[in-house]
Amino acid sequence: MAEGAAPLRLSEGDIGRDPAAALQKLTVALEEHPDNSGYYCQRASAHILLQNYHDAVTDAKNSLALDPRNATAFLRQGIGEYHLENYRAAMKSFREGQKLDNMDEVFTVWIQRCEEALSNLWRPSVAGHDWYQTESHVIVTIMIKNAKKEDVHMQFSEKELDASVRVSPEEDYRLKLHLLHSIVPEQSTSKVLSTKIEIKLKKPEAVRWEQLERDGGSPKLKHFTPDAMQYPSSSHYTKNWDKLVGEIKEEEKNEKLEGDAALNKLFQQIYSDGTDEVRRAMNKSFMESGGTVLSTNWSDVGKRKVEVNPPDDMEWKKF
Repeated sequence: MAEGAAPLRLSEGDIGRDPAAALQKLTVALEEHPDNSGYYCQRASAHILLQNYHDAVTDAKNSLALDPRNATAFLRQGIGEYHLENYRAAMKSFREGQKLDNMDEVFTVWIQRCEEALSNLWRPSVAGHDWYQTESHVIVTIMIKNAKKEDVHMQFSEKELDASVRVSPEEDYRLKLHLLHSIVPEQSTSKVLSTKIEIKLKKPEAVRWEQLERDGGSPKLKHFTPDAMQYPSSSHYTKNWDKLVGEIKEEEKNEKLEGDAALNKLFQQIYSDGTDEVRRAMNKSFMESGGTVLSTNWSDVGKRKVEVNPPDDMEWKKF
């Protein structure tokens, strides 16, 4: 800005219409007048419109350093902090600005936005719990997202698990289980992950748990049998998954197919049951012939290139 030139005058409308041009003019003006609080405050507005939120916060702070009673600078500092997800700092700025200008309802609106954002940050999403077991452990999973390690507390005893998770400033999620069998507390652990909390309860012996919690009476001991892999859960029944897989395979084997489906299944069966030479022959003949020949005779196709051999009523075209 030339010496003796009139001070720069920009309205909020000027900044809104062309924030990039306003930013350039205000930067030049600040080189000449680095102690002008208004220029810093207006440049913060331009930065917000251009989504330069770090720079907006810096300019708003510079404006406040020169004029601590500038409510608009507090507003722009808060908006910048809000978009940087620094919600507590943003709320503090809005509250300070509101003290200086309690007639402007925009401060109330932004404070409410900060409160909502903080509430969402505080509240992890809880979807209950489930469990399964191995020969050595019972694994309990709490389906809870975004839990913080410092907000999770575990207490293990021989027959109980007591877990608590802070989900908001006023609320804890609590899971207290009276376990079916004994565990080894000192060898039981927990791990906080982004989508869940995994709790590993150490079994003192390889006993298969029929359920997670005791429901009265003395539980019957059943030793763990790896051959019958069952995966219990919080449901009221369990499935023998190995048996189920076997049944599905048997159904697929006995399924009656027709046409191309039956032929494809036959080829798959031949390939699956064949020797390495049979598989090599099928792969080589199919690839070299463009899918028109499928041979299982490696001694034949292994020593020559398999030519294209389309059906008599079809013509082969290479694209």
